[in-house]
Amino acid sequence: MRVTVEMSLYPLERDALDKILAFIAVVRGDARLEVVVNQMSTQLRGDLGVVLDVLRKAIEQSFGASGSQALVMKVLNADLPIGDPPVLEPARTEASRSARRRAGRR
Repeated sequence: MRVTVEMSLYPLERDALDKILAFIAVVRGDARLEVVVNQMSTQLRGDLGVVLDVLRKAIEQSFGASGSQALVMKVLNADLPIGDPPVLEPARTEASRSARRRAGRR
């Protein structure tokens, strides 16, 4: 099963950026995963078993290093195209299509 994960690590003590970058380095270190990092979160996708194994390794290293941390994670049982920008168009319902046809628009 392929999954998509979005996560954010929040170190609650000093050197937060160093801890975040070290966590991301562990996740990026496995070529079986696709990883996208932006200013707000890190997204990855891959086979569920691989994802969980890599995340367990990254969490153990990060949490074991020192200091309190919070990891917020969402896991979706779908293989989303995380490297592509999202399509932000509203879904057209049959009612909206009918109204557009009556108004002479497609």
